[in-house]
Amino acid sequence: MDFSFLSQYLSPEAVTFIVSMLPVSELRGAIPLAIGVYNIDPIKAYVISVVGNMVPVFFLLLLVDKVSAALSKESTLFERFFRWQFEHTRRKNADKFQKWGSLALVVFVAIPLPVTGAWSGSIAAFVFGIPFKKAFPLIFAGVLIAGLIVSGLTLGIL
Repeated sequence: MDFSFLSQYLSPEAVTFIVSMLPVSELRGAIPLAIGVYNIDPIKAYVISVVGNMVPVFFLLLLVDKVSAALSKESTLFERFFRWQFEHTRRKNADKFQKWGSLALVVFVAIPLPVTGAWSGSIAAFVFGIPFKKAFPLIFAGVLIAGLIVSGLTLGIL
C-alpha cells in the first residue's frame, strides 16, 4: 500500500501509528514502513506500532457483539453473513482453542501471516466467547510477540 500521501500532512510517527491500526497492515506493515522508509529508531517503531495496533482491539472487543447484533437485526443478509462467518471460524479453529486454550489466541495473533493478527484475534475472541478482561491481555501478548518477530525480520536478525 502507498501511504506517501499521508506523509504530506503527518509526521512519520503518526503515519506509522495509523498504519498499525489498519486491519490489513497492522504492525506487520507499520514496522517495516517505520524502519525501512522513515528510518525511525527500531525501538520507537516497535512501541508506536504495538500501541497503534492495540487501539482498535479495545473497541473491537467492546463493540463487535453489539455491531453484529444490530446489523443482523436490520438485515437478513448481514445475519446470514455473520452466522456463516462465525460458524466457519468456530469449525476451523475450535480444535485449536480446545487443545491449547488461551495460548491459542496468543499464538494466533503472534504469527505474522495474512489473516492473523489483532483484528482477527479480536473477532476470534468474540466467536469463542472469551471475555474482554481475558482477551485483551492475551491479544496484547500476541501483538508484543508479533512485533518482535516483524522487527527481527525487518532488521535482518531473524
